[in-house]
Amino acid sequence: MSDIDTASRRLADIRARIAHAAALADRDPAAIELIAISKTKPAEAIAPLIAAGQTGFGENRVQEAEAKWPALREGRGLRLHLVGQLQSNKAKEAVALFDAIHSVDRPSLIEALARAMDGAGRRPDCFVQVNIGAEEQKGGCAIDGLPAMLARAGDAGLPVVGLMAVPPADVEPAPYFALLAKLAKRHGLAGLSMGMSGDFETAVMLGATHVRVGTALFGAR
Repeated sequence: MSDIDTASRRLADIRARIAHAAALADRDPAAIELIAISKTKPAEAIAPLIAAGQTGFGENRVQEAEAKWPALREGRGLRLHLVGQLQSNKAKEAVALFDAIHSVDRPSLIEALARAMDGAGRRPDCFVQVNIGAEEQKGGCAIDGLPAMLARAGDAGLPVVGLMAVPPADVEPAPYFALLAKLAKRHGLAGLSMGMSGDFETAVMLGATHVRVGTALFGAR
């Protein structure tokens, strides 16, 4: 089986599972964007998925994305998402390269992104990352700090379209997804970036608009 055949089979399987989960929740699967997490993957591993029709990809690091995506995406109408933590001193590069930034989580980054967007005349979609499990080792703002963070982003002119979270590992993710959905609704935000290879169907049933799938599309790292 060729690389493109393998990529097409994996992509069709994930799309079918998203559609099934959406149907169970009486949702339109077209409203859910599949983001293929291509971090650490070389261009030759990504190209078959592009050929198979995948259009949205996610990276963790600005420098890695800068090295491989300009050539990969040229003329192809792809959307590139930054899903990893972003250093404020990389805001300018992130704004230039990415179509969406999923890890807005602190005032200093909000200010850096606002300056970069004003300078570039380009405004990628932004998701505020919430530390939904209150884990010290994870990025994201605290739940009780979310109103202030959203207000700060609004004052700075950031185009905040939703919330993002990664639930704690090895526990049932549904309560955390439900909580993120509740928070988004409370603040009038439609976007929910949640769900990965092991739990994206649960996330879809609980309202995810963006699911971040790596291993199930690329194979084990």
